[in-house]
Amino acid sequence: MGWGIFPVLAEKLSKDFLDSIPLAEKSEIILNNLIYFYRATDVMVAERILPEFNTASISMSKEKGLLLYEDMVLGRLFEDKCAEMYYRGKMFGFVHLYNGQEAVSTGIIRAMRRDQDYVCSTYRDHVHALSAGVPANEVMAELFGKETGCSKGRGGSMHLFSEPHKLLGGFAFIGEGIPVAMGAAFQSKYRRDALGDASSDSVTACFFGDGTSNNGQFFECLNMAALWKLPILFVVENNKWAIGMAHERATSQPEIYKKAEVFNMIGVEVDGMDLLAVHSVAEEAVARARAGEGPTLIEALTYRFRGHSLADPDELRSPDEKQFWGARDPIQKFAAYLTEYNLASSEELKEVDQKVQAIIDEAVKFAESSPEPDPSELYRFIFAENE
Repeated sequence: MGWGIFPVLAEKLSKDFLDSIPLAEKSEIILNNLIYFYRATDVMVAERILPEFNTASISMSKEKGLLLYEDMVLGRLFEDKCAEMYYRGKMFGFVHLYNGQEAVSTGIIRAMRRDQDYVCSTYRDHVHALSAGVPANEVMAELFGKETGCSKGRGGSMHLFSEPHKLLGGFAFIGEGIPVAMGAAFQSKYRRDALGDASSDSVTACFFGDGTSNNGQFFECLNMAALWKLPILFVVENNKWAIGMAHERATSQPEIYKKAEVFNMIGVEVDGMDLLAVHSVAEEAVARARAGEGPTLIEALTYRFRGHSLADPDELRSPDEKQFWGARDPIQKFAAYLTEYNLASSEELKEVDQKVQAIIDEAVKFAESSPEPDPSELYRFIFAENE
């Protein structure tokens, strides 16, 4: 492809032009134009074939079905409210929303023991916290930077933490949480095997994105977890994009679950837009981990319905791609399952929606009325305290 279709770029990259500017600016211009050229000449990669799941194989009670539905709706409506509050100036910094990926959080975390098993998140952590049982009031207050937040207003959107609910934290830098999660899994096994505590059978779920699967922590920790047969689920939320980098461009093996083979670990690919499929895979992986059979790598093929963060105009992803994944909305899919199998009526689902909206409205009121952290306590919690 010639430069004829890029007359502006060709002009900017002319020798006379480049000779007339400083070296630093010259390098930046060349780099930026190469990036634009690479994007413009890119061919859209075909979507992976999503694994099929036989819903008829699932036996689910009405109570559990409504519980899982409520959990997903709570995540979706909470994030919608976060967007509203952010644009109204109530939240600051970067806010990364989870819309579209709810089946992964609900499917994995609600297959675990609440307040006993551990959850380790990423910077996209609001919904993981909610699924883990952190009250919406505390999560919203934290996003508002208030003293009543789950991290006492000191963590904000990317650093949610709750010891009572075994939420090990959100982490701003990718890959940070993997060694922390592995440590939680190690202490559980050590207490049982080395200290003889038969009650120590907790399992850890470690969430991260497709981009993180190219980082060193991923490979090192999977190796150690496999060697020691640690009770941990490595959950890759493959939403196709690491900020603005398409997954297929950044890895030599796009099928992340296959990387488990290197460590003699079970690797599972699952449709991350199908709650039933994710939940089934999670239940099996949790059972293996609790029985001492070691870790599992789960690659959930999913999609975020918003940009990388609320500061992202979301211009890189194609309309066709967004439409393809938008039609697979996990909440709508599960609602259809509940009504088809007579587990819930449309009226009952509407009641759940209204109940959740009331919870979120109350969370906003709670956050707005909560006190700011006292400036005199600025240096508290830098080191561990009993509180």
